[in-house]
Amino acid sequence: MSPQRLLLDKYDARLKAPFATLGIIASDTHLLRVHFLPLDITAKAPKTNTVAHLVSVQLMAYIENPDFIFALPLKLAGSKHQLDVWHAMCKIAAGETQTYGGLAAQIDSSPRAVGTACGQNPVPIVVPCHRVVAVNGLGGFMGGKQSDPLRIKRWLLAHEALSDKSSLF
Repeated sequence: MSPQRLLLDKYDARLKAPFATLGIIASDTHLLRVHFLPLDITAKAPKTNTVAHLVSVQLMAYIENPDFIFALPLKLAGSKHQLDVWHAMCKIAAGETQTYGGLAAQIDSSPRAVGTACGQNPVPIVVPCHRVVAVNGLGGFMGGKQSDPLRIKRWLLAHEALSDKSSLF
């Protein structure tokens, strides 16, 4: 079996989205990870009656309706600071943004530390790190792990009706 095939087999589901193929990793009880994979990666249907199936259904609901509110069992593993950042991000409503500095002030942290925690978010979209922006622009996304990560952040923000904030783009 090819190394790429082995890597793709780790996903319990792969969901086609307009901006990426979403790789979903779940346990029997929790969502563990969502990865942004290249658009040319094929879809893989989840087994029915699994957490991966529930995640796929809810991600598709979000793609259809940006106001959809996720109700998924999450298992977030990280430091206390990371968990504080991720929980604070969940309070940012669709169509709204918060600056790194604003979020940092809420949890008694620094903007750079908030940005680092955003980049380490294991379940983007569900924990909406894309809603955290720089004071004068988009900031980063996914820790810069892809060739054009801001393309995805722009899509998600525009999807949530933020495209009128053209100064962000």
